[in-house]
Amino acid sequence: MHGSSRFVPASPLTRRALLRSTAGAALGVAGLAAGATTARAAQPRAALITGDKVRDLTGPTETGRFAAPWTDLGIPARCPDGSMLFVGGDTFDGAGVGASDWRAPVGLRSRDSALNSLVIDGSVGGGHAEGLVPEGHEGNTTAIPSDVFTVGGTMYMHLMRGVIYRTHHSDFWRSDDNGETWQYLCQWPGDQYDGQFQQKTYAVADDGYCYVLSTAFNRDVTSDLLLHRVRQDALGDPGAYEPWGYANGAWGWGNYPTGITGARRWGEICFRAMGGKYALTWLNMAPLDIRAQVFALPTSNLFTTPEQTVIVPIVPGLEFGNAVASPYGGFIVPGSTFADFHIAVSQWYDDRNYRVMQYRINGLAA
Repeated sequence: MHGSSRFVPASPLTRRALLRSTAGAALGVAGLAAGATTARAAQPRAALITGDKVRDLTGPTETGRFAAPWTDLGIPARCPDGSMLFVGGDTFDGAGVGASDWRAPVGLRSRDSALNSLVIDGSVGGGHAEGLVPEGHEGNTTAIPSDVFTVGGTMYMHLMRGVIYRTHHSDFWRSDDNGETWQYLCQWPGDQYDGQFQQKTYAVADDGYCYVLSTAFNRDVTSDLLLHRVRQDALGDPGAYEPWGYANGAWGWGNYPTGITGARRWGEICFRAMGGKYALTWLNMAPLDIRAQVFALPTSNLFTTPEQTVIVPIVPGLEFGNAVASPYGGFIVPGSTFADFHIAVSQWYDDRNYRVMQYRINGLAA
């Protein structure tokens, strides 16, 4: 099925076009490199956030031996056995992006899940990272992961299916063997809530619920950010997802979902319960950067919660600190604390610079 399928852009609105547009936007911040020791961006708060690259997680040297030299996203989830699974999106072998052997999604593994020793030393599939679910890419469809997370002894994975940025439906899968095999659970239509239930991310709370944030999966479309909750024992039941919305002068569960912050063009989103609070990271498109918010409750007022810029763009060759050429992703690495905050950042600016990297962020206000 995955064999030698070749990646062919399906429309002018391709991931590559969008990511190259972010590289262009980075030209406007190239001056940050002149005479500066740390990258900063205009932020809606006074705190200075810095960061540094810990390592490349993927690339020809790091993951070429698993036939996955070219992959992105790398959504990290700690498995029940203590290893860390990084779930990649569109993945290729050969001389560069699109060369051969298109698979999505794939699972790359670090047997050590400690933040300072994450090194990919295995894959689902052994020496050839295999597609985790059936996806033949007919008509240039793909299966892009938006979240992977663990509840007890079970892992869950949410995928957006269709031609990229034209989501036909999203579907949900579970694994009871640390991500080695996956079983289908359910799906949602791509047009649910005007398409704003396509890209989902789950915060596993200690009250028996998962809290779910969602947006449209298209960086060129303005979308609300919606909130749902679902009991952890009913994750695979679409009817169990309860929306949060504003009606009759009050917010409440069960109302039609209402945007919980300002509408915008969203890239990747990641929502996690951690340190007794909640953290949301996302790729912001205008201006281009990766941001974070920290708040007390899933129902906190995000309109007034400070947005903290954690990654800023810059042109290739001038990267330093938390300035990254063509950044996207920004998924929180399990084991992070607010004082030691790590994220998986993707990068793509040409056919041989397409990877997942680990960044440590300093100065995040919690």
